[in-house]
Amino acid sequence: MIAIGRAAATLFEKKGYLETSIDNIAAASGFSKGGIFHYFSSKNEILYFVLDNYMNTALAGLEERLKEKEEHFSKIKFIIFHHVELYCLYTSEAKTLLHEANHLIPRHYNFIAAKERKYYKIVESVVSNLFCNGLRKGQLKAITFSLFGMCNWIYSWYNPKGTVSPQELSEIIFGIFSKGIWNDNISNGRKSKNAKKMNITSYDRNAPDPTNRKTLSVKAMR
Repeated sequence: MIAIGRAAATLFEKKGYLETSIDNIAAASGFSKGGIFHYFSSKNEILYFVLDNYMNTALAGLEERLKEKEEHFSKIKFIIFHHVELYCLYTSEAKTLLHEANHLIPRHYNFIAAKERKYYKIVESVVSNLFCNGLRKGQLKAITFSLFGMCNWIYSWYNPKGTVSPQELSEIIFGIFSKGIWNDNISNGRKSKNAKKMNITSYDRNAPDPTNRKTLSVKAMR
């Protein structure tokens, strides 16, 4: 089943769910059509298997491992590393979740959406604790989705085999997130206890100028 799911995920990523046939999946996985239907009743069930397996992997042991870390920033860093690593290991599945989940039948879609909400709530809770639970609901949502945005958008440009390793990319995202969020729009000019502990200021005058094209080249990171 796993081999069928991996082959299907690759095809769903490259061709799209609607353009992928059972014949395509059979050819890519090395199974006959009869072999495919021995495990799955339909192409839609294969899509559900791919996404359900991916979300189960994302959630497996996540809360337990976060409890092992005492510092809030360590938890944020772990989440970022976990998210990026998961993407690099299961790139096709991650892209399929982002682009093809809407093709699931309603019952299966709701199952996947529930697991996505659970994942979101775990991350949201860590972000809230980072700010000592002092954020307004709208602020918490904005910051949490900003973190997801940085981690999820890598699918559009990042090549794990390029010059920037997944570990280095995770460090870059963590650095941007941990330093960039402490600003006057959120803290009204005051640092939280966690920010003071990390000696984070709202603006680092010694940081590289992001407007300087030599500072960061997207092509260089492909």
